[in-house]
Amino acid sequence: MIVGYDRIEGWVQPHAKVLDLGCGEGLLLSELSARKYVDGLGLELDPQKIVKCLERGLCVVQQDLNSGLKNFSDDQFDVVIMTQTLQAIRRPDIMLQEMLRVGREAVVTFPNFAHWQNRIQLGIFGHMPVSSLLPNPWYNTPNIHLATFKDFESLCRELGIRMIDRDTMSFLGQPSWLGSLWPNLFGEVAVYRIGRGQ
Repeated sequence: MIVGYDRIEGWVQPHAKVLDLGCGEGLLLSELSARKYVDGLGLELDPQKIVKCLERGLCVVQQDLNSGLKNFSDDQFDVVIMTQTLQAIRRPDIMLQEMLRVGREAVVTFPNFAHWQNRIQLGIFGHMPVSSLLPNPWYNTPNIHLATFKDFESLCRELGIRMIDRDTMSFLGQPSWLGSLWPNLFGEVAVYRIGRGQ
């Protein structure tokens, strides 16, 4: 399941050139190819996931995202997508800038560390949160830069990145009216569409 798929699909134009960073087994690219006829390319590190992408008929390159996107030229893509991966990148700030260098727009999703359930686990029970979106214990997690809606928006302002649209989702991919009113408290997953500054 791709959290926020319907929202992401609505933001991607038909026949767009799409780069999917950390594409996993290629579920998102496969759906966008079938429904929006995108010209898609995925980047993935895990060889087993790359095999799944190839079985789906997708173009995929093995690449560690921490090495950047230097192998791509400016404006090579219409949209660069990163779902549930930003928190595992060593330098999310540099990655966001690179995404908007190689793509005209970007879509980013990540788990909101300030969600009320995480706050209870940390504030009341005194341990790092473990949930459906953050399933690993603190000592064995790929998530090295956990963020909140406020953190992400503050970083975008600092980098001069324009926030075009924002949505909140549950970990099941359902929109939440409480999340839309108070995203930092009730939004489990942050879904952003961003672009270059004015």
